Amino acid sequence: MAEADLDELNELFGMPNKELEPDVVSELQSIMRIHSLSAQDLYFKWESYSIKMDMDGNSLSLETLRALKQDIQDALERSNRTHHAHIKTEKRSAGTPRTAIKNGGDVYGMLEGMVPNTPATGKLGKSASKRRHQLETPSMARVKGNIPSSSPDFKSPMRLENQLDSMNAIPTASFNDRARPGEVTEVLNDHLKPPEPMAYAEPRIKLTATSDLKKLGYKTLAMKTSEASEILDDRIDEFVGYLRDYQSIDENEFGSAASQSTTEIVAVGRIASDSSEGKLNEASLILETSRRTGGGKRIHLNLQQVGGRYHFFPGQIAAFRGINSSGNEFSVNEVLEMPLLPSAASTPEALEAHLERLRGGPEAMDSDDEPAPLNVMFGSGPYTADDNLDFEPLHALCSQAADTHADALVLTGPFIDVDHPLIATGDFDLPEEASVDPDTATMSTVFKYMISPALNRLVALNSSITILLVPSVRDVIAKHVSWPQDLLPRKDLGLHKNARIIGNPMTLAMNEMVLGISSQDILWDLSHEELVGGQPADPSIASRTSKYVIEQRHYFPIFPPVDRQKLLKVGTADGLPTGAMLDTSYLKLGEMVNVVESVLVINPGYLSKRRGAGTYARMTLFPLKLEDEEVGNEGRIGHQVFKRARVEITRI
Repeated sequence: MAEADLDELNELFGMPNKELEPDVVSELQSIMRIHSLSAQDLYFKWESYSIKMDMDGNSLSLETLRALKQDIQDALERSNRTHHAHIKTEKRSAGTPRTAIKNGGDVYGMLEGMVPNTPATGKLGKSASKRRHQLETPSMARVKGNIPSSSPDFKSPMRLENQLDSMNAIPTASFNDRARPGEVTEVLNDHLKPPEPMAYAEPRIKLTATSDLKKLGYKTLAMKTSEASEILDDRIDEFVGYLRDYQSIDENEFGSAASQSTTEIVAVGRIASDSSEGKLNEASLILETSRRTGGGKRIHLNLQQVGGRYHFFPGQIAAFRGINSSGNEFSVNEVLEMPLLPSAASTPEALEAHLERLRGGPEAMDSDDEPAPLNVMFGSGPYTADDNLDFEPLHALCSQAADTHADALVLTGPFIDVDHPLIATGDFDLPEEASVDPDTATMSTVFKYMISPALNRLVALNSSITILLVPSVRDVIAKHVSWPQDLLPRKDLGLHKNARIIGNPMTLAMNEMVLGISSQDILWDLSHEELVGGQPADPSIASRTSKYVIEQRHYFPIFPPVDRQKLLKVGTADGLPTGAMLDTSYLKLGEMVNVVESVLVINPGYLSKRRGAGTYARMTLFPLKLEDEEVGNEGRIGHQVFKRARVEITRI
């Protein structure tokens, strides 16, 4: 043992002004030599062992060190037996056995014959440190080696086999062998025929944010309970005002559903369940009042008079006409319809300015030709299959955007999915062109060399495109893991200035079109939590769930959110989605395009399925003909995007 290592042992394990006993030093050196541990690593194991055994970390003796040595040995044997048993029972799609099986079950070759059933390889050319190097997370130290590129055109069967072996995954079909690429599965407004794409020198889109981005920078879990309850109360009181103005209801007609009375009243409150477990049902349905109108009390709802024509979900702000004669329940006579926000509209002058931008700028103002329609593409993550990090679907989508001269590309996360099996284990390599220091490489480096090249190449081919990136709570590079979610940190991502990162969710104007974007799959959550009567007014689940979001004026109206135990299983060890409780898995209702209450609803599906290619959406928005439109109130013209937009759901 070198003098420097001896000094380090005394510094880590010794007492102030007292050096370690020679026999203790010998035992420490023995453990370090057998298990190839540094002094710092051994100290960490000692600290962990002390906590596990509930003992004083300073009580270092020959006996405790021998117990630590045995504990490390037992842990290695348990790990070896676990791997060995798993390999024997694993169902393989290919018949090629791994070397680990031949070596007695030592999957990673890290035990080197130190314990039974793990004979040493006998090859001096590969040291234990190199074999252990495969377990680093992520394996950034190998970025300068002979490592395949992440380009979709490059395939390495050996690398893929190693990754699948380490993840115990079943090989998937090649992206290049995907079925029916480019097939259109669903079309809205098929009568609108898109013209041939044209290239433009300048962007034809003007973005205007209508959401306050500063509010997304809140501190997670920093909100006080009193503040949260006030916000929930304010939503009920706000809807009382909306309903009063919409249906011209007198203020005296409003009352508390929890107060006993023989007079019919209008009650507004939040739908809830009387049980914290199980799904909402008619027996557990209650209405929660605000503190101003009902003192925050809850009352059971009796829906026998409405004849099964209802559909509710937890957290919904609802209004009823009824009576509470017994004081025990509120008997509903009528479910009142909530008012919707007015349709988007602009002045003729503002619309003319947008038409000028579509023509290509002021120099094209004298042109009598009708402006070319706006070409917008939508994609939703994940952007690569579970068996690789090649991001082939993303490269293919960017190629489509370049070939068709798209004006905008809207991408919602996750971009680097924390639930991806290779990301979760760290068993992946950066492209060979990533010349970075392993000690300074981060997940932002992974984004820079795996995601950004595809986007930057798109901008190089189509300089007028605008790219919008919306984060997800499953994005591993996101510092804000709760929803609503702040912007991704742009630093070190290597993005072109044409790529803009926005919040999640976000409301913005793209020329005259008002666009609401969220990577949160609220439609599946609503379909899972809603209570539907025997005769709902709208039998379509896609229309109902979309209308909930529009009617409630909220991107996530469910309260409380869905229990994470009920979400679909993902690729992590315990099968649960990581992140905040508002997080969900993929867009599980499937891709769709629909018009609900004059609002165009687009769910592009996920661009990459777990074991295959997915879909994306393309919207061709034709210009508004001002001479054919009627000027409404306050001299404004409705946008009517749903009438002049052709939307296609296409296989990537």
